[in-house]
Amino acid sequence: MAQRSEADSETASTGATQRPSAEAASLANALASGTSTTSLDQYVEQLLQPNGAAAAQVLEALALVKPELLTPHIELLVKHLDSSQIPVAQCCAFCLPALARVAPAKVAKQLKAMQAALPDAPAIAKDGLVRTFVALCVASVTYQKRLIDSFELALRSADAQQLPLWVEHILPALKGEPYAQARSVVEQRLPDPQLPREIAQRIADFLGVKLRPLPDRK
Repeated sequence: MAQRSEADSETASTGATQRPSAEAASLANALASGTSTTSLDQYVEQLLQPNGAAAAQVLEALALVKPELLTPHIELLVKHLDSSQIPVAQCCAFCLPALARVAPAKVAKQLKAMQAALPDAPAIAKDGLVRTFVALCVASVTYQKRLIDSFELALRSADAQQLPLWVEHILPALKGEPYAQARSVVEQRLPDPQLPREIAQRIADFLGVKLRPLPDRK
């Protein structure tokens, strides 16, 4: 039961939209136990094919049960975060945060590339990057100062749907000055009339601050 709870938490924290299918979970368990008739490298190759959706589900399921097996493919996952094939991009965005938790030093080797990709990344990739950065900060406080500029950029550019999720994910992972800097960016966005009031209220409640009513807010 404890293992299921961890998987549920993992699914929520990586922004997955659905659980892997029973078949994908079974194939991933076979990979994890070493009984699979298809190698991990073969699944990775299949992922990059036009019909790679099935392989994507297997890799996502593997990230829930034994993500460390994916460490040889970190660079590839980073490279294909912005893939035009949605299953590929979703798979990369799902797997990288899990890898950052179990192999932070290996993921951090791609940190410069990930930070450079953040400003122009599509929504799926950007969410995966933010969650990967958060996982690194949770793994070690030493990453906070290296990543604060990326967090500020993400919080400034987040749309109304992304912002509350990222606020609730980023701020608890930070301490000291990085936390204060990120929180300041968020508080500066609260009076923005373009931010729906219910979103601003949710964020204000999370921060424990009172939302000032503005005449021109909707």
